[in-house]
Amino acid sequence: MIVDAAAAILGGVLLLRFWMQAIRVRPPQSVAQFTFTLSDWLVRPLRRIVPGVGGYDWASLIGAFLVVLLATSVLLIGGLAFESVLLLALHRFLSWIIYGFIALLIIEAIFSWVNPHAPLAPLVRALNDPLLRPLRRVVPLVGGLDLSLLVALILLQIALVVLGMVFGTR
Repeated sequence: MIVDAAAAILGGVLLLRFWMQAIRVRPPQSVAQFTFTLSDWLVRPLRRIVPGVGGYDWASLIGAFLVVLLATSVLLIGGLAFESVLLLALHRFLSWIIYGFIALLIIEAIFSWVNPHAPLAPLVRALNDPLLRPLRRVVPLVGGLDLSLLVALILLQIALVVLGMVFGTR
């Protein structure tokens, strides 16, 4: 459980680092310092092997997958074959990505209700914008309310169910 929690935190930070750089968002200094301090020990050596191509920080993404693979490899002790552990790690990795988006959407909803002018609100909005922009073109405002966030949450939940079906966990 402790290994899983530590891996989820580190993997989440690595995925956040990848996403911030992929969509070209400049985080506040405190978030940037936390993210880079927690992940530089893994990302910098990986950049020597896997350079950034196409403006994407592939070292952060691969680092996140390596973290989930390492956390999942504890199951090798339980007698699972390496192929099974690799598939389970891929499933967990994709689930972490979806849960990360769900968390960002929930944080944005909380900010919009509690304090829309919070210092981190613009960062969270910018991180969610690539996900919500296409939905906002399709989902109309209902009584002045933007329901695209709710639609995105439902679609991500469906993606989790489909992912579970593909990997045979549901």
